[in-house]
Amino acid sequence: MTITPPLRPSLGRSLTNSFFKTISKIHWTWVITFVYLAFLLILPTIAMLAKASSEPLDSFLKTAFSPIALATYEVTFVTAFAAALINGVFGTLIAWVLVRYDFLGKRFLEAVVDFPFALPTAVAGLTLATVYSEKGWIGSLLPFKVAFTRWGVAIAMIFISLPFVVRTVQPVLQELEKEIEEAAWSLGATQWQTFWQVIVPPLMPSIFTGVALGFSRAVGEYGSTVIIASNTPFKDLISPVLIFQRLEQYDYVGATVIGTVMLGISFVSLIAINLLQAWGKRYEP
Repeated sequence: MTITPPLRPSLGRSLTNSFFKTISKIHWTWVITFVYLAFLLILPTIAMLAKASSEPLDSFLKTAFSPIALATYEVTFVTAFAAALINGVFGTLIAWVLVRYDFLGKRFLEAVVDFPFALPTAVAGLTLATVYSEKGWIGSLLPFKVAFTRWGVAIAMIFISLPFVVRTVQPVLQELEKEIEEAAWSLGATQWQTFWQVIVPPLMPSIFTGVALGFSRAVGEYGSTVIIASNTPFKDLISPVLIFQRLEQYDYVGATVIGTVMLGISFVSLIAINLLQAWGKRYEP
């Protein structure tokens, strides 16, 4: 009688068993994190890139780098960068006042800083357009037109991105020890020298982070800018509004192409900002 040796498990079954054993060893928090990020960030990004890649290369380049698209990129990213730099200066100043001074109405000012977070962007755009119009409370006092121009786009971007700088710099300022400044004064440093050589260097990473967050928020802003701007091509039309206009024309591929280019530019910008943050960390105490 011949005894048949037991069959060896197939290679596919072995790989499957190994895969499930590996999965079973992964902590559930990691699995939830990966699934959450996959459905909210990774898969939508892949879907957008796949949609854009379905377009022939010549058609993709024609849409992505058309004159009107290039004009919107310039308005969007240059204005957002300028708004982020302005907030980097004045946001740091506001954080300094909130941390270093006690005054009547401080809690009210704290709440005002967070106001752009709570205010719907469409309401913010309507309010800014009213205030900065030629007959508005502020617009009537200015020698140039703000509402329905590129200046209005800048004002809207500054408004919605200001809290990011303030709330990023404020905790770092609160943790700075007063004794370090007193030691600098005892060694003969002036207040101006103490500020630039003792206080500013530890703040640089947080300032860069706030500027980066504000820049990213301003680039993707739509609700307020679409109201305060005239949305005229080659004047103050921004890329998010152009994407919406393409969607209204049922040009889904064109909208996806422009969105893909914005994604690429934003990615490169964030890499540059992260390099600046890494440079700023050299000054951490």
